Amino acid sequence: MRITGGKYLGRTVEVAKGGLDIRPAMDRMRESIFGVLGDLTGLGFLDLFAGSGVIALEAASRGASPVVCVEKDKAKFPMLIRNASIAEERIECKSTSAELFLARNKQVFPLVFCDPPFPYRYRAELLSSLSERPTSAPGGLVLIHFPVEDRLLERYGSLRLEDERIYGRSHVRIYRKTED
Repeated sequence: MRITGGKYLGRTVEVAKGGLDIRPAMDRMRESIFGVLGDLTGLGFLDLFAGSGVIALEAASRGASPVVCVEKDKAKFPMLIRNASIAEERIECKSTSAELFLARNKQVFPLVFCDPPFPYRYRAELLSSLSERPTSAPGGLVLIHFPVEDRLLERYGSLRLEDERIYGRSHVRIYRKTED
């Protein structure tokens, strides 16, 4: 798999053998999403359910800093570390669950990307948690990648739907965190 834009354009990212456990985000989807986000220079970026780390690398490639990845699967974590080393700037990698990270985190991110495995049942709870916790900055964006058959609300507390993109059986919703 290759990085689709920015200063690391074309660099190869390692993916788990078979690719079934790590569901790489589609190239077209990544290009489109980062096209919507635009220049990320100096914006903090959190990649929850990071897997291979390709989303975090796409963000770093476009200037995001700091960049933090969260991945709980101990078997995938060494690959995430290897991939993160592609970046010249440090990409911090945390080996913990997204839920535990959110419960303990004190850092604020203007951009949060959530790409849980498609069978993950707690998307609504995850979005509610991001709405309530300071992890997501006021005015910041929370993006979530999910299968077409799942239904998500247009609002979760302070998160309000701003945009939605459809890529085959995948959806990406972009929520903005309001200050009310």
